[in-house]
Amino acid sequence: MNPFSPDITLTRIAPTPSGFLHIGNILSFVITHSIAQKHQAKIMLRIDDLDQGRLREEYLDDIFDCLDFLEIPVDLGPKNKTEFRQEYSQIHRFPLYAEAINQLKANDLLYACDCSRKKINAQSNKGSYPQICRTKSLPLEAENVNWRLKTDNTAEIQIIEENQPFKSILPAQITDFVIRKKDKSPSYQLASLVDDIHFGTNIIIRGKDLYDSTLAQLYLSELIPANSFHSTNFHHHDLVKAPSGRKLSKSEGASSIKTMRESGQTKQAIYRQLGQYMGFQDPIGNLTEFIQAYHSKK
Repeated sequence: MNPFSPDITLTRIAPTPSGFLHIGNILSFVITHSIAQKHQAKIMLRIDDLDQGRLREEYLDDIFDCLDFLEIPVDLGPKNKTEFRQEYSQIHRFPLYAEAINQLKANDLLYACDCSRKKINAQSNKGSYPQICRTKSLPLEAENVNWRLKTDNTAEIQIIEENQPFKSILPAQITDFVIRKKDKSPSYQLASLVDDIHFGTNIIIRGKDLYDSTLAQLYLSELIPANSFHSTNFHHHDLVKAPSGRKLSKSEGASSIKTMRESGQTKQAIYRQLGQYMGFQDPIGNLTEFIQAYHSKK
């Protein structure tokens, strides 16, 4: 059940508390704000803490600290760490994830897979799963198995990209994607979809690196009854690139906002760097100026 008003236009920022936020994360947040303003959308903070093994208290604190320091407001969701843990942690939505998984299981859309990553990589073509276990009939209740979805990669998927509807298909890279992991927790694709349905998200703004995930979630939404996810308006933005040309990330040497602050960088300095990444002509120093420059460039 949607805990918010079904009549609002809603998007979200969804950081993961598995590391300190870096400049790429913040750029995604402020782009989300820019597009949300255009649509007069509310913004929810949704912290994706499914991976409890990588969650650390300082990473959770860092999310709220960064939003506060850079003056990036959110309209809905937790206001602090205590409220997050009490009301908004994904742990509280495990019954919703289980319900969706059980629906797929009841419709014979899942199968068990005991393949290791090493085995898949040895047999796969560019990262796609070669359906090794699809006809093995391994019991779903066996230990240490993933539950995979029986995908039809020829099926048409309807997607709305920046208000323009068009059709696509699942790419080979996400053939038979995982729904439940070996530790019995839901996969990112399943949990993210169920969360967006639950909260009533109807605009999703994400990097182009997550386009395949968009297709996977749209495909999956058609197999889960009573939802309007197919009408979600998607915006896939360009990524900030490291000097190597790869996605800006901690592994590529991206400085965390925490490190930048500790070295004496001000809010204005960080916004100037964001503007440089975006190729804005004039320097910017806050969120309002970023949004204005973003729409002027568009």
